[in-house]
Amino acid sequence: MEHITLSDGEWKIMKLLWAQSPHTVGEIVKALEGETGWTKPTIFVMLKRLIAKGAVRMDDSGKLQEYYPLIKREDVVPQEVDSFLSRVFDGSVRMMISALTSFNTLKPSAKAVIFSGFGEGQVVNSSSGSS
Repeated sequence: MEHITLSDGEWKIMKLLWAQSPHTVGEIVKALEGETGWTKPTIFVMLKRLIAKGAVRMDDSGKLQEYYPLIKREDVVPQEVDSFLSRVFDGSVRMMISALTSFNTLKPSAKAVIFSGFGEGQVVNSSSGSS
């Protein structure tokens, strides 16, 4: 699959489409208005960008235009994680885990999940080239 990069705003729309499709522009505006305050023209522009990227398709065969995802979340997440890891932590999983556990921004339950998943002697991801 071709690498598709999504902006933060595009992620919001894609999450909505992945959760349930199809959606009209009006439904998307209503679903995101409390979180984003975006108007119909803003959503429409973002949908046009997603269509141009090949992430969304529009069906206008009915009374209203409906939007569907063309990409799967599981196809985009690994690319986004790799991009984030490279950009922020120079590709080091060890640096990321250290940062996650040393800052006081994580709930204790989230830290427990990290520690239980990455116990002493466990390999995080042998194909990542860094640990």
